[in-house]
Amino acid sequence: QVHLVESGGGLVQVGGSLRLSCTASGRTFTRTAMGWFRQAPGKVREFVAAITGDFATNYADSVKGRFTTSRDNRKNTMYLQMNSLKPEDTAVYYCAARALGIGPSMDTTHYDYWGQGTQVTVSS
Repeated sequence: QVHLVESGGGLVQVGGSLRLSCTASGRTFTRTAMGWFRQAPGKVREFVAAITGDFATNYADSVKGRFTTSRDNRKNTMYLQMNSLKPEDTAVYYCAARALGIGPSMDTTHYDYWGQGTQVTVSS
């Protein structure tokens, strides 16, 4: 059975940084894309960033220049480095993985596996 487990969330002040991790078990995703999404209260889940198996990346405009995603295929783990955090970044952050797809899609329906989410709260 495939599991994705996020970690690294928490409470941070405006302008601070956090690093999220997402570790997969049950299968490897070396060749397929993985992504980060977030959902704030009362809002739909939105795309944050994605990375392909050969390390091409894609970012939402709202996080470009502040967030960086990376992956270590040996550890089956993906990361999201978040800098210059803003109150509007407050949300539950989810990692996701595609079973077969290789593109860094922004579409939630293209992802087959999801983690349980980790809360990120940016206080002003």
